[in-house]
Amino acid sequence: MSKRILIYTTACVITIVLGLSTRSPALDLPQFFHVYVGDFLWAVMVYFGVCLITPNWKFRSQVAAALLFSYGIEFSQFYHADWIDSIRATTIGGLVLGFGFRVSDLVAYTLGIGVGTLINRYVFLRLLRIKR
Repeated sequence: MSKRILIYTTACVITIVLGLSTRSPALDLPQFFHVYVGDFLWAVMVYFGVCLITPNWKFRSQVAAALLFSYGIEFSQFYHADWIDSIRATTIGGLVLGFGFRVSDLVAYTLGIGVGTLINRYVFLRLLRIKR
């Protein structure tokens, strides 16, 4: 397995675990964490996933793809049909697709992708010795 795949896959898995933990009722976290940090971390994971599957894309293209995907999922929450709502009713479907549109989610996604880009640029790309 290449070092790049290992770094981004590990980053995705760690981010997923952290994000799911913010939704856990077992942890006595402030309401802010339950409402916003999970969405923030979801977007970080989306960005790392984009970096994983698009290694040859330019930095800006990866950021744009992560933002478009995240915003697209959020705006899809305006659409309600039986088939998509039945997917949303499952645990994984609800985590990925969400339930209702909120502007605050767009802010959380933007900040999450921003932090993901900083981690990528100043940690991961240096570990990989890639200059962009």
